[in-house]
Amino acid sequence: MSETCPPICDYEHSDYQERFWERGGREYEDRVEAVALRRLLPPKGERLLEIGAGAGRNTPRYVGFRQVVLLDYSRTQLEKAQARLGDGERYTYAIGDVYRLPFASGVFDASTMIRTLHHMANPLAALKQVRSTLSSGAVFVLEYANKQNFKAITRWISRRQEWNPFDRKPVEFVPLNFNFHPAAVRGWLEATGFDIIQQLTVSHFRLNLIKRLVPLKFLVAMDSLAQWSGNWWQLTPSVFVRAEAVGDGEHAPEGVFWRCPACGWLELEPVDVGLRCEGCQRVWQLKDGIYDFKEPIEGEKVEY
Repeated sequence: MSETCPPICDYEHSDYQERFWERGGREYEDRVEAVALRRLLPPKGERLLEIGAGAGRNTPRYVGFRQVVLLDYSRTQLEKAQARLGDGERYTYAIGDVYRLPFASGVFDASTMIRTLHHMANPLAALKQVRSTLSSGAVFVLEYANKQNFKAITRWISRRQEWNPFDRKPVEFVPLNFNFHPAAVRGWLEATGFDIIQQLTVSHFRLNLIKRLVPLKFLVAMDSLAQWSGNWWQLTPSVFVRAEAVGDGEHAPEGVFWRCPACGWLELEPVDVGLRCEGCQRVWQLKDGIYDFKEPIEGEKVEY
């Protein structure tokens, strides 16, 4: 827990939700991702962790889960999610990063990470943390940006692109934005304690010209059908994976939910301003219904 974290992509004060999803002509992508989530997630469960929840675009789709915990590194993104979803017992909001998850071992029976892994400079470390929070048999739905997509292959063959889409090394096309090779992602999942159950290829028709000329309903229907090819080949810009947590792993004592992201201590005592770690005496703030595990308000600062 004391190791320095890799660099983190921060969406604080970003207009990503409005610019990209609401005004960016992305209804097709949103609809086909909803199809993939519906196919891969269990219809119901107890507690789901949404990593990289952002403004809560996908959160309403987890209707079968009793509790949904939204984790994001940005307070302003979670505030947008909170404004959309409301408070209440069903939703818990937490600011934190995937390399230092503030949750005890084995407390979730499902997790999602959609459009988030591509910001990870160390995806293996991130996936190891995710596995630690899941109980044995839990379902993990992961989406990643695929470097071995058809557009990249044609550009490379025609020498309009330098990097090789068949090379398993990640490609960082802009700072902290990575495309990954499917075989590399499968290797990371297996190395961190997951069995891969299903793969879906998503966004087969992510071209502006096609989206302008072909009716949305038809595009979604065609993509929904083509998604089933994901176990055979992965040539789309987006790939969804359903993985299952295997092995016994660790499991927190009954009633324990939080873990100090700085020292790993499991005894976090509720205080007026949030949670106090009995191990390192750091205090993590609870403000306006959002837990903040980015920096403590009391105790030694965390090095990032």
